[in-house]
Amino acid sequence: MQRIKAASVQFHHIPGDKERNLKTIATFVERAAKHDVNLIVFPEMCITGYWHVRNLDEHEVRQLAEIVPQGPSTQELVKLATTYNMTIGAGLIEVSEKGDLYNTYVVVLPDGTVHFHRKLHTFISAYMKSGDTYTVFDTPYGVKMGVLTCYDNNIVENVRITALMGAQVLLAPHQTGGCNSASPKGMKPIDVKLWEQRKDKSDELRAECQGPKGRMWLMRWLPSRAHDNGMFLIFSNGVGRDDDEVRTGNAMILDPYGELLAESKAIEDDMVIAELDLSLVPSSTGRRWLLSRRPDLYDSIAVKTGKEQDTRTVRFTYG
Repeated sequence: MQRIKAASVQFHHIPGDKERNLKTIATFVERAAKHDVNLIVFPEMCITGYWHVRNLDEHEVRQLAEIVPQGPSTQELVKLATTYNMTIGAGLIEVSEKGDLYNTYVVVLPDGTVHFHRKLHTFISAYMKSGDTYTVFDTPYGVKMGVLTCYDNNIVENVRITALMGAQVLLAPHQTGGCNSASPKGMKPIDVKLWEQRKDKSDELRAECQGPKGRMWLMRWLPSRAHDNGMFLIFSNGVGRDDDEVRTGNAMILDPYGELLAESKAIEDDMVIAELDLSLVPSSTGRRWLLSRRPDLYDSIAVKTGKEQDTRTVRFTYG
């Protein structure tokens, strides 16, 4: 297939309520099927809920966690994917066979095959580990897809390696926007009262979500990840109040030149759809640049500087 139809979803998850969040996912999948969508991308940890998890003790985190792929949430995604002949991605908390906890993104192909990505830079809970493997896989559409979850996309090496492994489409699920960054030009919080009063202050809330705390911040760097690596990029995000923060939505789909194919400006649950013309990838600027790489010059990239810190320390110290 030279073209596939993709959808990116933003939705307001209910913390800890996996049943209701899965119902929301099912509703969007049904809507997407009416538009002949091949691939639908949901946000990071949207099944279990996200920001409230930082306040949970280990027992409470484990109560939310499930084995992948045998767990009920993954099996519900399998049911939806096979029923609607669609590739579906959504995030949850995984407990491994060894008992380790991960921020995991599950992708189910139309035949029920399950792939999953363990976030490489996990900071949401001290009880959850970071993954150590890149995730790139074949699909029935003749295109390779990769997954990088939220903070993973901040590190340019992660995106470049995913591209070098052959990914032509990058799934980039997030829970972001409205975060409290220590950087003077980083994101800043959005007053949760705006979300609670959104019926009366919708214009003000939308301006916040479209401004430096949301879309404007994303557009500083997200297009470059797609452009520099010659990949389609599907950005999915939460929207609305997430504990003491407000997610900004901004669901979008970018082409291999970093140009927007579709985006949401809604301040509520929404879905955007775009057709991905895969023939653009080989001749895209970034994909051609990959051919000019000089790996013999890059040894220093893999050498520790001594300044490296755990993601959790960096996130909560510097934002």
